[in-house]
Amino acid sequence: MRPVSVLRAALLDWYDAHGRSLTWRAPPGSPRPDPYKVWLSEVMLQQTTTAHAAPYFEAFTARWPTVADLAAAEDGDVMAAWAGLGYYARARNLLACARAVANDHGGVFPDTEAGLLALPGVGAYTAAAVAAIAFGRPANVVDGNVERVMARLFAVETPLPAAKPELKRLAATLVADDRPGDWPQALMDLGATVCRPGAPLCGACPLTVWCAGYASGQPGRWPLKAKKADRPHRTGIAWVLRDEEGRVALVRRPDKGLLGGMTGLPTSDWSVSQADAAPPVAADWREAGAIEHVFTHFSLTLTVRTATGAGDFLWTDPDAALAALPTVFRKALERGLA
Repeated sequence: MRPVSVLRAALLDWYDAHGRSLTWRAPPGSPRPDPYKVWLSEVMLQQTTTAHAAPYFEAFTARWPTVADLAAAEDGDVMAAWAGLGYYARARNLLACARAVANDHGGVFPDTEAGLLALPGVGAYTAAAVAAIAFGRPANVVDGNVERVMARLFAVETPLPAAKPELKRLAATLVADDRPGDWPQALMDLGATVCRPGAPLCGACPLTVWCAGYASGQPGRWPLKAKKADRPHRTGIAWVLRDEEGRVALVRRPDKGLLGGMTGLPTSDWSVSQADAAPPVAADWREAGAIEHVFTHFSLTLTVRTATGAGDFLWTDPDAALAALPTVFRKALERGLA
């Protein structure tokens, strides 16, 4: 056997014995999973942990068991069901892709990377993952876990994120026709459970014979990372308005921009001073404290103001609002209701 074949066999044997049991995954040796479920899980897992994504996946597939069901769903229902997963552009892309599959492909996902890439909202990673896992196509599937494994396996000295092309190229050298769906999942599981970010469990790793990071005696040194720029800070106001029945005033945010298309509290712009922010309606507004929230590219302090009043809003029961709102608005509403 060639050395790459020996490495692959070692990792696949490890995966057969130690692979994670995930709700969207078919066990090794089983028939291939439903492409819809593979696609849905991969979209949810972008920037989200498996533990956090699992209950959302189960709720989505129970409510919309097929891609056709999801395609027929109301936008607001899907956005509400997505609340808490973050990166809300994914939810809009999810609907656009489901509708393209339902309307343009007869409800059947394309079975090649090229065909999947042509779908709205599907990028190179998702196309490769679905092609490999759902359709058994040899594909180079590289997520953060795989990048970490490659960085240590080959002791890559280029820091992230500049190292990404090199790590992807190195991962491609290990792709083969044998068990193409299990291979990327084996790499991901190795990265998630053994080749961990802070303290790799090298004693449990099947690849130490090949690993340059392990041979160095300091495998945790990799992957190298460039120093992050300081995250900018923004401020704003969230208005918690209640009517005489105790309902909360919500608004639908514009489709474009952060949290686009989501239901939220009325807020000021998140880059102006509080003195410049006009409330949504005239009322006896009172200070109710402030909340902190961190987005990917900035941190946010929202001052919360409360009042009783009326107006043209989406009036919602507070408990229902708390269950459906994105995290930043849920924090503000909890502060306003306290």
